[in-house]
Amino acid sequence: MTDMTIRRAEAADAARLTGLIRASGAYRGEYFAMIDGYQVTPDYLARHEVRMAVDSTDDRLLGFYALIREPAELDLMFVADEAQGLGVGRQLIADMLDRARAAGITSVKVVSHPPAERFYLRMGAERTGTRPPQPRTPWEQPELRFTV
Repeated sequence: MTDMTIRRAEAADAARLTGLIRASGAYRGEYFAMIDGYQVTPDYLARHEVRMAVDSTDDRLLGFYALIREPAELDLMFVADEAQGLGVGRQLIADMLDRARAAGITSVKVVSHPPAERFYLRMGAERTGTRPPQPRTPWEQPELRFTV
């Protein structure tokens, strides 16, 4: 595991977060439509709880998540390709659950990228259904829930 810090993302971090999304290998090929042109904006960062994991030695962005509080949903979660398998995702989920608990949230919905479903299940989420295809996501998406 890498030495990391998890902190709230600020407006100045928007471009870094967008860059991480666009560099994600998980969204190449058939899943590219979901991130095509997507941008994390300072306004988005101001409206939602977005927390990022950075390497404590060089401030390199390792991953981030966005928690929407009402209704409670994990809106975005990305781990840099080169940081996958190092425990970054596990730490981000633990942080998200801690933050949700502190806010009095009892469950957090996740509409998952299909290849990420196994990760969320390993982290303790349970499958609750399937979201039908949407314009930006023309495939079915697993719906899950974390009980906080």
